[in-house]
Amino acid sequence: MENDKNKYENRELTVLFNPIKCIHAENCANGLSDVFSNSIIPWINLEASSNKKIISQIKKCPSGALSFIHKKNKISA
Repeated sequence: MENDKNKYENRELTVLFNPIKCIHAENCANGLSDVFSNSIIPWINLEASSNKKIISQIKKCPSGALSFIHKKNKISA
């Protein structure tokens, strides 16, 4: 179930995190630590990198716990 504490937004992207799916592989934090942190709350900072890099890292999530919606084109993954 989606709730606001698992929803992160900037002007162009909405990033969703589903903690039930997460297997804690830490691919997100290891691959883009400026955006995904396992020691800071909120743990996702969409202002720390480009949307292109964020989307690329989300696509590498092995469990599918991270997903995104591109607001402008309504493209999601």
